[in-house]
Amino acid sequence: MEMIMSTIDQSGTFILGDRSVKRIGYGAMQLAGPHVFGPPKDRNAALAVLREAVAQGVRHIDTSDYYGPHVTNRLIREALAPFPDDLVIVTKIGARRGEDASWLPASSREELAQAVHDNLRNLGLEVMEVVNLRIMFNPMAPAEGSIEAPLTALAELQRQGLVRHIGLSNVTPAQVAEGRRICKIVCVQNLYNLAHRGDDALIDDLARDGIAYVPFFPLGGFSQLQSSTLSAVADRLGATPMQVALAWLLRRAPNILAIPGTTSVAHLRENIAAAGCVLPADAMRELDKVASLTAA
Repeated sequence: MEMIMSTIDQSGTFILGDRSVKRIGYGAMQLAGPHVFGPPKDRNAALAVLREAVAQGVRHIDTSDYYGPHVTNRLIREALAPFPDDLVIVTKIGARRGEDASWLPASSREELAQAVHDNLRNLGLEVMEVVNLRIMFNPMAPAEGSIEAPLTALAELQRQGLVRHIGLSNVTPAQVAEGRRICKIVCVQNLYNLAHRGDDALIDDLARDGIAYVPFFPLGGFSQLQSSTLSAVADRLGATPMQVALAWLLRRAPNILAIPGTTSVAHLRENIAAAGCVLPADAMRELDKVASLTAA
């Protein structure tokens, strides 16, 4: 199969906070150990992926200090500091890891403040560019409930100068609306991909207001997307299924910022090459049906 040759510039740009970033970024979660816990299997490989991402033009890196915990941020600092002036590092707070690798809520005022300081210390920064508040009413999916208390606490950290911009993660449309009444929200990060399209209406609403939408698990997460339709389209286009899945996200809406993660330099380059994957109208029509076929 002939590889698509492209540069990250073909992905286009969108505003995140007050910074313009390429629409393909990098998600650092996979750099930690199994189940996002403990150190990486190959530290040198993890550092190499981060350096190659920046060398390829990635300027949006998604991380959290509860990945590991503390693992991915320290790797990012070791690999990339001093950071390029135009690099936007986005983190998440609102959760912590149990000793058994469980994912637990951590949304009190004290826990949120500690989390911001942990991120700053481990990254070697004085201010975080964007901090997403991860809502943990249900760790596995958005669940209704007021987010006023934790978001007000994060907004206070912003007023203190520790955080420039605020986003939300694992949230419902009602929580996004509530959050926007409390402070400026610059991005929303939820589960979304070719097969999981529950946020279609929310994405379009955010696009109209110039707010970035950052889908996590853009390629399916811990189990990659699998679809005969996806594979068939990829074969026709001379691309990999994952490149087509990323290209679909980029075409789906102009405010989508993709953050595929990988521990492989080769896979990183393949993901970035998705920026040059052009999806004709008939391919988009086929791919748009994948979610309903998966649900069935």
